[in-house]
Amino acid sequence: MKMLPELWKGVAIFVILTATCSIGNAQSFNRKDFYSVMASGSIQTVNEQIDLLKNYPLMPPMDKAAFEGALLMKKAGLIGGGGKKLNLFKDGHKKLEGAIKKDDGNAEFRFLRLMIQEHAPGILGYKDDLKKDSAYIRQSYKKLPAEIQEAITNYSKNSKILKSEDL
Repeated sequence: MKMLPELWKGVAIFVILTATCSIGNAQSFNRKDFYSVMASGSIQTVNEQIDLLKNYPLMPPMDKAAFEGALLMKKAGLIGGGGKKLNLFKDGHKKLEGAIKKDDGNAEFRFLRLMIQEHAPGILGYKDDLKKDSAYIRQSYKKLPAEIQEAITNYSKNSKILKSEDL
């Protein structure tokens, strides 16, 4: 009978360690890495980032949808095959636009959309919100966390719509 409490103690330790590992993974989302991947032209790093996102169990669903949507649209620009490109872009579009629709005041989501729209081929017709998002990002810039400000500043160095001197 003395072994029963020891067994429960072991089970409790296992549960605590498992929960701690899950929380550690959820908190390890690194925006700097994410934006570095978005700036790259590597399908491998985009795929790796998509896989990482899927393993962040405690990330808010809208954040996950926005980031994954942006990555899928980025990936669409890196792969071959018109049908695959379009389907991937549409999947990403649905996720990102859904997140923005639920949280229209999220400047980071609108920054993700701006990055995609600025580089999307005109044939996709996905450029309608460039000016509106650019204005909103400039207006919200100083209220954003430093890591997002850094990503916006880095992006603005090569952007035609979002200029660093306007931030």
